[in-house]
Amino acid sequence: MTGMEGMQKMQTTGDVDKDFAAMMKVHHEQAVEMVEVEMAHGKSPELKAMARKIVKDQQNEIAQLEKWLASHK
Repeated sequence: MTGMEGMQKMQTTGDVDKDFAAMMKVHHEQAVEMVEVEMAHGKSPELKAMARKIVKDQQNEIAQLEKWLASHK
């Protein structure tokens, strides 16, 4: 729940698009952190395979969000 609390405490700009992009970036970064825990300690080959796909997808989306945010300052 710490991650959710962090997003809830983020200061919003009033620009829905910017706020969405910033919060989704944090959300995806948290997903990557969860994958790291699964890869280090998980036992299920099925979940580890899913985690590898998730981290790849999330990293791609983080890059897209960062690019959008950089171009909309």
